[in-house]
Amino acid sequence: MRFQLTDDQRALKAGVRQLLGRRFGREALRAAVDAPGRLDRELWRALGDAGFFALRLPEADGGVGLGLPEAVLAFEEAGRALLPGPLVATHLAAGRVPGAATGETVVAALDGELVEWLEAADAVRGEVAGAVPLRSVDPLTPLHRTRTPRPPAGTGAADADGTGTPDADGTGARTSDPVSTLLTAAEQLGTAVRVQELAVQHARAREQFGRPIGAFQAVQHLCADLLVRAETARAAVYAAAVTGDPADIAAARLLADEAAVRGARDCLQVHGGMGFTWEADVHLHLKRAWVRSWRGGGSTESEELLAAWLVA
Repeated sequence: MRFQLTDDQRALKAGVRQLLGRRFGREALRAAVDAPGRLDRELWRALGDAGFFALRLPEADGGVGLGLPEAVLAFEEAGRALLPGPLVATHLAAGRVPGAATGETVVAALDGELVEWLEAADAVRGEVAGAVPLRSVDPLTPLHRTRTPRPPAGTGAADADGTGTPDADGTGARTSDPVSTLLTAAEQLGTAVRVQELAVQHARAREQFGRPIGAFQAVQHLCADLLVRAETARAAVYAAAVTGDPADIAAARLLADEAAVRGARDCLQVHGGMGFTWEADVHLHLKRAWVRSWRGGGSTESEELLAAWLVA
């Protein structure tokens, strides 16, 4: 069986990549790194105007009327671009929280409840009671620990990134919704694809002993492993988007997490010493992959679900 994207799906994927390339290129990425905790609301509204959050919302309700496979393609591109913010939660809130579909309202998830997102600076100033700022491994994922119950979205209260815990970001630490899990896997797939591209580009451009380092077998093996893991994850994520089966989604999540985390680490090895520097983007991909791997119960929840399915 051959599984290929339709012309419309390829056009959607290309359109999202072009939009993010214009609105969140490398300069915007580095600017966001230098000003952590601040979400570009204009970019968020641009995503809303493009239908990013309303992709699966019926046309009768003002949405685009597409399905889960199309949402996966869009989130893959968001992961590739390292787009910050609670994308998954806002997407899930479309049609449920006023303004979420258009990007006017930024929504995160806390303990499975949709809440309105406030910027880190608001929490630091004390506008969000009980929010304690924590140091995040990913500069684009601000974390706060909340010590008070959060009211629902629309009441103007939430922590900096909508998690309430230091071990997840905008989708919520205890969220186990299959769609949330799959869209997180799609973001991880985007990171896996991007670090594979970065590794190959560096291997072709960087020279040692008068030859591109890509001519050396050890580097070739690293790049080959990057490709294999990314394509394996792609097949699993795309298939799970079609079937919607929880076991397929769990397997896709595990493969995508591995492809993103191990891929970013291997990409860093291809870059050598410069890969560890702040100026390189490789560490940003690795840190984001680490943070995403803890969403929605992380790999443990997917492993348990898949094991239960196999035993049954």
